[in-house]
Amino acid sequence: MVKKKAAWWSGFVGGVAVTAAAACGLHYYQYGTLPFAGDSLVTGSSARKTAAIEKIINEQYLEETDEETLADGMYAGMLASLEDPYSGYFSAENYRKLKESMEGKYTGIGLVMQQNKESGEISVVQCYKGSPAWEAGIQAGDIICTVNGQSVEELDVTELSKTIRSDESGEIQLSLKRENEIVQVTVRIEEVEIPVVSSRMLENSVGYIRIQEFTDGTSGQFAEALQELQSQEMKGLIFDLRENPGGLLDAVCDTLEQILPEGLIVYTEDKNGKRIEYKCKGENPLEIPAVVLVNENSASAAEIFAGAVKDHNVAKLVGTTTFGKGIVQKTFPLSDGSAVKVTTSKYYTPSGVNIHGTGITPDVEVELKDAQKEEFYMDELEELPLEEWIQRDAQIEAAWLMFDH
Repeated sequence: MVKKKAAWWSGFVGGVAVTAAAACGLHYYQYGTLPFAGDSLVTGSSARKTAAIEKIINEQYLEETDEETLADGMYAGMLASLEDPYSGYFSAENYRKLKESMEGKYTGIGLVMQQNKESGEISVVQCYKGSPAWEAGIQAGDIICTVNGQSVEELDVTELSKTIRSDESGEIQLSLKRENEIVQVTVRIEEVEIPVVSSRMLENSVGYIRIQEFTDGTSGQFAEALQELQSQEMKGLIFDLRENPGGLLDAVCDTLEQILPEGLIVYTEDKNGKRIEYKCKGENPLEIPAVVLVNENSASAAEIFAGAVKDHNVAKLVGTTTFGKGIVQKTFPLSDGSAVKVTTSKYYTPSGVNIHGTGITPDVEVELKDAQKEEFYMDELEELPLEEWIQRDAQIEAAWLMFDH
């Protein structure tokens, strides 16, 4: 049975014939009452064809279907036809999650959870430092048994997360299994900033900063980490961008503003040749030796960072050739809460190179050994004493040897 068929069809018609309106710095597209545009894909024939397909589904498809899911699939199909892995359609719920990812904040308690496929148990993988969960004493390895007295046995991770976040009381009671005991905790629900920057001081006053992703919160967390290391009279610095998938263009530019000399950070060009330049004022250029660690999964904004520091001779690159994503996407929210993301331009390093499909070759190429690749979990390794870390990570070792000890 198809639910709300008429609403699905009217949503499809209005969603394609769009008009632009500006709000809060984003381009919102309003739909619902506009006539068909003369050059629109939604013509009389395509509308009739879509209606015919809908009729076949309604009358002939064996299983039950959901109107909203069908509509989302239809919109997604239009973006999929571009054959661009970086363009896509987001339902209202998925767009909410995307915004949280970009903003680096969400409403919750500050846990990362995973579910055992065999037992179904949901355990805590990580507690964000300073989060309500961390302050309540929740630990990695704890198994979640109940939420507000209700068993979580029938829930998956997504459902449990939604249950926690949707609680309107402002706090929840969790029952946790920790080794052989049951622990009861009360946890506040509030806005949590996702930590994407970590740092430590290594031996011989060499600092280390790992950037996991470039979100709205990255530049602020980076500033705190950099200031803390500088207060300890840092004489050298390792930036770790391995496994960094990228993120926001503005976020990486705001981060680079804190270490680059005056000049160009990156520039973009769209299909009409319009060029937009992002420049650094150069008020706080880094004046100590620096190394940037990259690998084949350092992508997009991480490559903007690597390309800028390389072109400005701020740091040497160590590791393996980066992913090679030299294009920029913009997200366009729609008035029903959904959104589309499309590739709109190419970006170029300060020296004028577009690295799409090729990546950036490091100054010193170092592959991890096979055994090291198997245990390459930076969250664990970066907590080790330096001597042990170097033994288990050839790229860290190579970066360390770049400094005059």
